[in-house]
Amino acid sequence: MDLAQLAPYFLFLHVMGAIIAFGPTFAYSIMGSMAGNEPQHANFSARQVAAIGNKLVYPLAIFQGITGVLLLVSLQINPQNQPWLVAGIILYLIAITYALTIQRNALHHLIELSSTPPPPGTPPGPPPPEILATVKKIQRGGIFLAALIVIIVFLMVVKPGR
Repeated sequence: MDLAQLAPYFLFLHVMGAIIAFGPTFAYSIMGSMAGNEPQHANFSARQVAAIGNKLVYPLAIFQGITGVLLLVSLQINPQNQPWLVAGIILYLIAITYALTIQRNALHHLIELSSTPPPPGTPPGPPPPEILATVKKIQRGGIFLAALIVIIVFLMVVKPGR
């Protein structure tokens, strides 16, 4: 079987991988907002986000790169002749690097910070400043990653300048 004959299957895997990997990430802001409204559940919510990322988003995001390369090879596409594709690949590399380092570390830091309940008798009040700063960092990172995903999908679908 010629590798070009496998291209439709690679495309299917690539598109399904994108849907399954990145779809859940758009719900993270809803989960975070709900956790902010119920701080006693914030640690659980953060651990849910980490579990979804570790078991679904990160592995499939890496799979996106593999299926993308398989598509390029099977269709004999030279990215240098497709500026939109080069831009998409660069943005993907930025997104995956940021997600696996900065965003993931910030989330794990939040889990660590929120794992210990306040001492008994502590009056209710706002969360400690370090927790608030970490939440803001995660929110900014989430917006950044969501914007990159939208731009990448736009580039892959519209192929501007083609």
